[in-house]
Amino acid sequence: MSLPACPQCNSEYVYEDQSMLICPECAYEWNPNEEIVDEDALILKDAVGNFLAEGDKVTLIKDLKVKGSSQVLKVGTKATIKRFVDGDHDIDCKVDGAGDMMLKSQFVKKA
Repeated sequence: MSLPACPQCNSEYVYEDQSMLICPECAYEWNPNEEIVDEDALILKDAVGNFLAEGDKVTLIKDLKVKGSSQVLKVGTKATIKRFVDGDHDIDCKVDGAGDMMLKSQFVKKA
């Protein structure tokens, strides 16, 4: 019978107490039957209210001017989400025909 390593400190000295697992090194307690949720993860929704995830394909819902350029991204332009970031422009993505850009989640919808 092998127990999993501690999710906090990766210690191998985990022991079982009833239905909980306990790490003696960092004192972290968790239930191995529950799904571990990362509190630091960003949860974003598109303009329609669908949850977005990294790797999703999205489309623009309105024309957007590219700052510092005369280029305009048209409605329906597709993009692929690379990662989420904190800030005003919360999606780092690759836009078809325009390259890497930062977009606001309120101007995209899941494709």
